[in-house]
Amino acid sequence: QVQLVESGGGLVQPGGSLRLSCAASGSIPSINIMGWYRQAPGKQRELVATITSGGTTNYADSVKGRFTISRDNAKKTMYLQMTSLKPEDTAVYYCNTVPSMRWGIRWGQGTQVTVSS
Repeated sequence: QVQLVESGGGLVQPGGSLRLSCAASGSIPSINIMGWYRQAPGKQRELVATITSGGTTNYADSVKGRFTISRDNAKKTMYLQMTSLKPEDTAVYYCNTVPSMRWGIRWGQGTQVTVSS
């Protein structure tokens, strides 16, 4: 069974940076598209960045130019480098397939990112 574990979140001041990691374990098929999602307090979960196995990326307008998604297929790990963080980036960040829960891959516990002075 595939499991995804997010890490790297924390408390950071506006303008700061964080790098999130998403590590997969278990026997997994070749997954074409992976993504980072986030859910802010009182808001719906949104997809903020995607990456294909070939390295093609896409971003939500809200994070474009500030976030960078990357993927190491050999390590079965995905990353989200976040820079110029804003208070509105505060959310729990999750990784999953795009669309979500392909191959039965469930949501992990996520990692909390709090941007506050």
